[in-house]
Amino acid sequence: MAFKAPLGFGMMRLPVIDKNPTDFDYEKLNKMVDDFLDAGFTYFDTSYVYHEGKSEEAVRKALVERHPHDSYTVATKFPTFAFSSEEEIEPIFNEQLERLGVEYIDYYLLHNFQTVYYDGIDGKGGIVGETNLFDHAKKWKEDGKIRHLGISFHSSPELLDRILSEHPEIEFVQIPINYIDWESELVRAKEAYDVIRKHGKKVVIMEPVKGGGLSLVPEKVEKALKEMDSELSPASWALRFVGDLDGVITVLSGMSEPEQMEENIKIFKEMPTLTDEEKKKLSEIVKIYKDAGPFGSNLSKYEGVTLHGVPVTAILEAYNICQLQSDPGFSDDNNYFKNAVAEKAHLDIFGELPEEKVILKDGTDATEEVKKAEDWLIKNSF
Repeated sequence: MAFKAPLGFGMMRLPVIDKNPTDFDYEKLNKMVDDFLDAGFTYFDTSYVYHEGKSEEAVRKALVERHPHDSYTVATKFPTFAFSSEEEIEPIFNEQLERLGVEYIDYYLLHNFQTVYYDGIDGKGGIVGETNLFDHAKKWKEDGKIRHLGISFHSSPELLDRILSEHPEIEFVQIPINYIDWESELVRAKEAYDVIRKHGKKVVIMEPVKGGGLSLVPEKVEKALKEMDSELSPASWALRFVGDLDGVITVLSGMSEPEQMEENIKIFKEMPTLTDEEKKKLSEIVKIYKDAGPFGSNLSKYEGVTLHGVPVTAILEAYNICQLQSDPGFSDDNNYFKNAVAEKAHLDIFGELPEEKVILKDGTDATEEVKKAEDWLIKNSF
């Protein structure tokens, strides 16, 4: 079966010169944009904050100024996490239109919706409601400045269900989906996907290769994947995993090099989605993957115990998965932990957390090892 949704170009990890995140290699970037469009793909995804606030400008120079708007769709995001008053909303949005050089934005998202911004840490209301952010977004759509309104989301399926009930104006939701996060205890990608589809909304998939973490996999995982097919790259398995999901607008991939673009285009154009047998084998590989981490895949002895409102199994699984990523501190699981603590215990992980013991079912005191994992997640949350 062919991929049900097209490839999307994530403009978060663009080619740069001398590792300077704001000095773009336009020779490479222009080629990547042209190759992407020539392959028949059209969705470009950026945000107000990517590349230290310069990604939207790069989109203008490499795409908007070089191609007619009817040949592409552009998506960008309002920085829900980086403003403090309603007075800032309109200037930020107008700045985005100027940066992009467009009269309207095809897909506009309220960026990084999560518990701490929607409900607040105390559960009594966050900055989203306090600043009437949705009212502004609805007006932009009424005025034709945006075509489709959505959110990107990093929290529990329960919160997502409530947000979509309270804001039927949301047309689509961007969430991370990959074969590691699909049934992980914190990210719960399958449950989030099912909530979106239950509400009849569309999905944009991000992090299908988990920020590159499923292209550079542990040695035993790579060996197991090669046993399934020696010719396929680890990244191709990750992309094929999401290829047959219904209701998907696009599958985003952040690409930094023309070679990555070439590989991803080939995968979407030429490869089939997973067979039932391949899905079964890939679910077994998830265990191999987790076993490569410091706590392994079997966390049964920790079941039924919580720390600061969050199941210890979820804390250890998240920590375990993060340590296997090429950039552990940017794995996203750590931020789901932040929101789980806020949602379950109304605690701020960056404040002073109450002292709690972690005593297992057999009486073992596991406080020290679990606190070590929790402290790492806190240190690497943002």
